[in-house]
Amino acid sequence: MKDNKLLINRIAVSTFFFVNGFLYANWTSRLPELQRFFGLNNAQLGTVLFCIALGSMVSMPFAGWLGSRFGSDKIVKIVAILFCLAIPMVAISQNEWVIRLCFFFLGAASGSMDVTMNGQAVLVERLWGKIIFSSFHAIFSIGMAIGAVAGGIFSNFEVSLQTHLIIIGFLGTLPILWASTKLIKDQIHELETVKSKVKTDNFLAFKTILPFGIIAFCCMTGEGSMVDWSAIFMNTVVGQSEAISAWAFGTFGVSMTIGRIFGDYFTLKLGKQKLMLIDAFFAILGLGISLVFVSVWSTFLGFFLVGLGLSTIVPIVFSSAGNLKNISPSAGISMATSIGYTGFFIGPPAIGYLAENFGLRLGLGFVLGLFIVMAAVLTTLRTKNS
Repeated sequence: MKDNKLLINRIAVSTFFFVNGFLYANWTSRLPELQRFFGLNNAQLGTVLFCIALGSMVSMPFAGWLGSRFGSDKIVKIVAILFCLAIPMVAISQNEWVIRLCFFFLGAASGSMDVTMNGQAVLVERLWGKIIFSSFHAIFSIGMAIGAVAGGIFSNFEVSLQTHLIIIGFLGTLPILWASTKLIKDQIHELETVKSKVKTDNFLAFKTILPFGIIAFCCMTGEGSMVDWSAIFMNTVVGQSEAISAWAFGTFGVSMTIGRIFGDYFTLKLGKQKLMLIDAFFAILGLGISLVFVSVWSTFLGFFLVGLGLSTIVPIVFSSAGNLKNISPSAGISMATSIGYTGFFIGPPAIGYLAENFGLRLGLGFVLGLFIVMAAVLTTLRTKNS
């Protein structure tokens, strides 16, 4: 039985994951309405979503450095509050430049929170003494699933975007304020070790995690695409209502949750590479079904399989990067996230441009191609490690 203090630490870090997923899913589940609120076509929406990518890519390496320098426990509480404040700003204006600035800030806060809360998760896993990393991402997925349901409810009752986002932004700050007092403090000697060896460790860490970073890029392009385009796919391609479209995104979130709940068990049972290869197969199959058989039920089934397939890849990558020797969890994870989240944030706007010119089915076909690349890389890694 783990002592109560460590259990509270685990609950506190899980709270950050839950709030992050819950808030993000609330606004993305209403993307079709946001698109109309802004008066944007698919390509213009892609440009706006790229501002999230830019903010995140700028902030993540910096957040990793700050986490190494001052401790992830100090940085994560600041960026989490900023993320809660950024959510209501999404629908604050219809001015093109204000929209872009708000989405840039949203991406910066979200990316920084991802790096630092994953750094805290690595510290908890180390002290816990066994693989539990996937459970944190399961909590994130539970937050996304509940957030998608909440978004559907707000949409169904025709609550205005501004009111909806203000409410959930405020609700997100309350558990964050509590959890911020229960985090694990980074050890000073670990931070000093990083300072003295940062150049060598960063180079060696980058070489070590680069293949996993490529896998994360392909995986997170798919995850970001499902987050930002699943509701729109159901709405515009399948031709369903906005409420049903929000539930389509919820299906993806639920399957991600199921996969991550059992992720730690299957990681131990099958091994990292083998599990990720199985995951890639499910992702390819699911997205293929959704794109070939365009109907309500094939879309639900396909999105469910995609979520199941993508569920444990990122936790495995982040856990590996965060447990490198002689480097802080935040620094290691910032390298993995900088590669992986490039796909998460750049993929959706790229799909917007493709969708505007060739249709959303072809845009998501690009993601299917990346899933195939991911499977090929995983096959190579599995061969090398066998």
